[in-house]
Amino acid sequence: MSQIDNLPPLREVVRTHGLMAKKSLGQNFLFDLNLTSRIARSAGPLEDATVIEVGPGPGGLTRAILAAGARKVIAIERDSRCLPALAEIAEYYPGRLEVIEADALEFDPRPMVRDGPVRIISNLPYNVGTALLTGWLTGEDWPPWWSSLTLMFQREVAERIVATEDDPKDYGRLGVLCGWRTDARILFDVPPSAFVPPPKITSSIVHLTPKASPLPCRIGALETVTRAAFGQRRKMLRQSLKAITPDPAAILAAAGLDETIRAENVPVEGYVALANAFDTVRR
Repeated sequence: MSQIDNLPPLREVVRTHGLMAKKSLGQNFLFDLNLTSRIARSAGPLEDATVIEVGPGPGGLTRAILAAGARKVIAIERDSRCLPALAEIAEYYPGRLEVIEADALEFDPRPMVRDGPVRIISNLPYNVGTALLTGWLTGEDWPPWWSSLTLMFQREVAERIVATEDDPKDYGRLGVLCGWRTDARILFDVPPSAFVPPPKITSSIVHLTPKASPLPCRIGALETVTRAAFGQRRKMLRQSLKAITPDPAAILAAAGLDETIRAENVPVEGYVALANAFDTVRR
């Protein structure tokens, strides 16, 4: 394991502060600084960036991000037990780390962001990762306030994020949303053995960059049609869309889609057309 700074090894930090990972908070700590450094580098240049990190825990990834040159890190941590360990990192990197004790699902970091790009880099807690990602993708303003997302998910969620209609087993609402507004790719996997405690699944690092001009569509309409379509994914759309309209044939025709097609076979642009047709028919 490489030494990236002169702070104590993470195992020692955890032992000193009594930081046993809590399953209720979705915590699995990364001790391998080679790995955390690789995650930080994967986000791109950090020298002029403000980095938002969710769930830093004892600060392994935090240290890697700061060592990689991030101008400012805003770390959002709801577990008060971790705050003393993070305070030690803030002291070592004066003026560059700000720790916020908050629930990331309820905290808006945007007022804290100044000039320069904003990169979100996180080993997301498994129990809130998808909800956080969805929140970052569904803002009314686009392009968004962040310039990239470099996030860790369990492998099956990562596959859903990057899935298209060519991957019908994994393709769903999340894949449509990510494919509509971002370019998403899986960078590499992280084995269970890298964590303490080791989870029962493999994790993956996913990198998402926003599309400057995604196809025009009202986000609420897209969520409505994808929820109905994938809610009964084995049925033809002429059946599953009855949950949102008495005349599915009308919006399917307006979107240029066959009535017999199933949810998993419709590309992202087809869902955008369907959402726009749904809005038009409602008006």
